[in-house]
Amino acid sequence: MISLWISFVEALESLSANKLRSALTILGIVIGVAAVIALVSVGRGAQSTITDSIQGIGTNLLFVFSGGTTDDVRNAKPLTMGDAEAISDPFTAPSVAGVAPVLQGSAEVTFGGEGSVTTVSGVTPGYAAVRNLKISEGEFISEEHMLGRASVVLLGPETAENLFGRKEGLVGETVRVEGQPFRVIGVLESRGGSTFGSQDDLMLVPLSTAQTRLIRRGSRDRIDILLVQAASPREVPQASEEVAQILRTRHRTEIGADDFTIFTQQDFLNTASTITNVLTIFLGGIAAISLLVGGIGIMNIMLVSVSERTREIGLRKALGAHKRDILIQFLTESSVLSLIGGLIGIALGWTFSYFVGRIANAYDAPINPSIGLDVVLLATLFSTAVGLFFGLYPANRAANLEPVEALRYE
Repeated sequence: MISLWISFVEALESLSANKLRSALTILGIVIGVAAVIALVSVGRGAQSTITDSIQGIGTNLLFVFSGGTTDDVRNAKPLTMGDAEAISDPFTAPSVAGVAPVLQGSAEVTFGGEGSVTTVSGVTPGYAAVRNLKISEGEFISEEHMLGRASVVLLGPETAENLFGRKEGLVGETVRVEGQPFRVIGVLESRGGSTFGSQDDLMLVPLSTAQTRLIRRGSRDRIDILLVQAASPREVPQASEEVAQILRTRHRTEIGADDFTIFTQQDFLNTASTITNVLTIFLGGIAAISLLVGGIGIMNIMLVSVSERTREIGLRKALGAHKRDILIQFLTESSVLSLIGGLIGIALGWTFSYFVGRIANAYDAPINPSIGLDVVLLATLFSTAVGLFFGLYPANRAANLEPVEALRYE
């Protein structure tokens, strides 16, 4: 232990004798460690944001789309309101807690000269519970609105801000959707950004109104998406099977020849996690290359140091220093270089991650970089290992010098 401490002190003295050279060598490790920590933490933050966005869509959700995974989409039967009603029957689908048919499109909405093109969704009263929506003011679409094909609309907070410059006191205002007057009955609470775009820039209208006046399909009964809520997380697989059986019966398709596709939230989460994990590893791997470059810089400087200190090495050997002592001395120097660079790199990586998060939030892309202890330890240990690995050859070369030849070296 004492000899290691002495080697550590000697390494600091040796490195401080060439401050500029040591600083430039450390810089390579600093950049490598900072890049690894920053890129991995930003990647994890993006993964967390995507996961939260998917989970924020609703709870225990199944997404049912028209078109199978193998059959010709042109031959697929569209989803209809009849399908939604059949799935909502508790006797045929006891694991289903709620069903929300959706008709989606885009429309121009204007007010007082201000206008924008945004997403418009025709929905039923059950949509709020299935999607876990909350209203900041006003009320949600009711059965009366559905039966009367009412010209009413709920605005997302971003849409309200774009049109009115505010998000409060909008109930009773009249906006024009595709030139038609619609009365604002409520404003949704903010849900933030999403993998699928902003969840705050949208309009909700009664499904019956959308079918007749805004979003026309080939059939009045046709819908675009069926959102199905399972009674509990454990019942999601059972609910998925019940929905599939009902649709196979109604569409008269055989098992393996479905003309519809069912996704669960877990499917989306697994896909998103796989993609972000691959990207995080890819970015971390690219950043790790700079650590290798820094390690080569350490080896280069240590070789120069061995050449400059050949007579010193010979003198120490002549006075009784063993090969192991010389080896430890130069390995300690290279390790100290990489360790100092690693510690500075950790601080720099954390700072860079912090500012990336602030900039992302400023541009409405909420990413909170996650710097885990495992990443910090990995970067530190990797940088130290790089110092040891690339310092091994120069240290071994110094340790193998013959004392007589080293003392004669000019």
